[in-house]
Amino acid sequence: MTRPAPSVPSAAPTPAPDPAQLMDRLAQAAAAYYRNFAAVAAGRGLTLMQGKMLSLLRRPMPMRTLADLLACDASNVTGIVDRLEARDLVRREADPTDRRVKLVLLTDAGRRTVEEIRAELLADLSGLESLDEPDRHALLRLLGRVFPADGTRPPR
Repeated sequence: MTRPAPSVPSAAPTPAPDPAQLMDRLAQAAAAYYRNFAAVAAGRGLTLMQGKMLSLLRRPMPMRTLADLLACDASNVTGIVDRLEARDLVRREADPTDRRVKLVLLTDAGRRTVEEIRAELLADLSGLESLDEPDRHALLRLLGRVFPADGTRPPR
């Protein structure tokens, strides 16, 4: 006669983290990311803000939009663009639809710099590569719910 396997007491379900815990973890992750980003940018002779601006320029952008995205004054953006332009990483040109607006664009050297920065950041963030495809989709979806790409506030 076989005896039934001993029952293993089930562990109590882990309570879901509260929003404050999630916010703290996001803050820790963002701080670690920007410390790493600042170090990688500095390795190329860039400040954190210069590196951030370069990484935002996936398409030509008005200087006002850059100021909004960087959460800084437009005069700060002018100085950042001046320094990046002096290094041939960006250039300004008039907006074809409104000549009063100046667009900022990456140069070829700027594009290469962004690619190098991203490659180094990805190498340092091996945790992202360790995620399988469903987890990557889930993380992107969840981040999109918390931080919508269009900049709108998520619904409450």
